[in-house]
Parts: sequence; C-alpha cells; structure tokens
Amino acid sequence: MRLKLTIAYDGRPFNGWQSQACGNTVQDFIRRALEEVAKQPVRIDGSGRTDAGVHALGQTAHFDPPTGLSMNPFNWVPALNTKLPASIRIMACEEVAADFHARFSATGKIYHYDLCTEPVLPPLKAGIAWHIPRLLDAEKLKEALDVLTGRHDFHAFAAYRGNEKPDTDYVRTLHSANLDTLDDGYRIQFFGDGFLYKMVRLLTGAALHTAQGRYRIEDLAALLDQPPGLPNGKSPLCAPADGLFLKEVIY
Repeated sequence: MRLKLTIAYDGRPFNGWQSQACGNTVQDFIRRALEEVAKQPVRIDGSGRTDAGVHALGQTAHFDPPTGLSMNPFNWVPALNTKLPASIRIMACEEVAADFHARFSATGKIYHYDLCTEPVLPPLKAGIAWHIPRLLDAEKLKEALDVLTGRHDFHAFAAYRGNEKPDTDYVRTLHSANLDTLDDGYRIQFFGDGFLYKMVRLLTGAALHTAQGRYRIEDLAALLDQPPGLPNGKSPLCAPADGLFLKEVIY
C-alpha cells in the first residue's frame, strides 16, 4: 500500500521542508511521527522543498506503510497528529497507486503570496504577510504579473543552491498570476507546471518593484527568455518568506 498525505504547516518555527542534520524541518518531524506509529523507520517523500519560514496549506508527501501494519488510511491522520507539534497538521491521508510519487507525479502547483499594505503591520500578521506600507499601483502590479505569465525561460527568476548543472532547464509555464484584493492588502496567486528555487519570491519581488515605480515594465519583460550569461540581469528583489504559502499540488 502507498499512502498520500496532505499537509498544512506554519513555516515560522522550522528550517523548511527538506530533512536536514539539525532535525528541525517539517519532513523530519513527520518522519519521526511515522516511526513512532509504525515502530520502525519509514521513508517519506515530499512534492518539493519549501524554504524556512514558508507556509503550506496543501503540501503533499507519500510513504509506504510497513508490511503487516494493517491500519486504515483515515486512522493515520489522528495517529500522526498526536505526535506532531500544533504548527504541523496532517489534513488528509488516502491510498494511491503503487507508482504514485508525490514529486514526480505532480503536474502543477499553486502558491499564493499575501501583502499587507496597512500603515502598521498587525501583530497577528507578522510572519504570514509581507508588510508593504509604501503605496503601490495595483493596476501596474496586474500588468507586471501579466508580463510574467506564459511559457518562458525563467533563469533570471531562479536562485542557486550550488548544485546546478550547465544544462539545467529553466523553462517553465506560468499558467496564471492573479491579483486579488484583501481587506488589508493583496494576494497574488501563481499557478504553474513547476517552480524553480525561490522563483515565486523572485517573481513577487520584481512585480512589486515594478508596481512601486522602481522598475519599468519593459525592463521586467527583458528578464525573460535571456541567452546564456543573462545580459539583462536577474530579478531585482527576492521577496521574504513571510506571506508565501504552498496552496495546492496538482496531480
């Protein structure tokens, strides 16, 4: 049996999703919870990494319960949640095909990024919204987001982990980048077939720079589909982890 977990978490206390030697990642906490329930080591694979401070409403992962452990998928939800901190919750568990893979079976992801434009950031928004008290042009922000949509080489909107190969493929399809109005600001929702390291944060930063008049639309457009060497440069700003949520993984 292979099981798929849908996971929500507040990313502020953790060093991201991916397991690390420090043991303070979301994957590490869930792996330890699985081992407590199963009474033996259990491998868990996620749909992809989220950085330290980034949140999730619909992260996904899969694991194979040990042979001989007869447990209904539904029962894994409370069993794991009792072993996890309140800032991590298993929202659902379901049986999937034996060849399902949380990462490689995914066909797309949806992220959203929250901006708070109030003069003072409310305390309960700290860490879950980017505070932008300076005025921005919402119509210019929409225009910037429209420029970024489509199938492009997003090399200028990717950070480096240090293990990139010379032939790394930076082409992705950003199906949509929509702007919604909130009571205290805005929400940008990105839907794409896949995202590069820090791509959403670099897209957000560049779009915000444009909406604040610090960057021209034509300069933003020139960052896309560049030849090797990136003669037009990279995104001028990486938005903070605050405000970024992995909303859903599409299969």
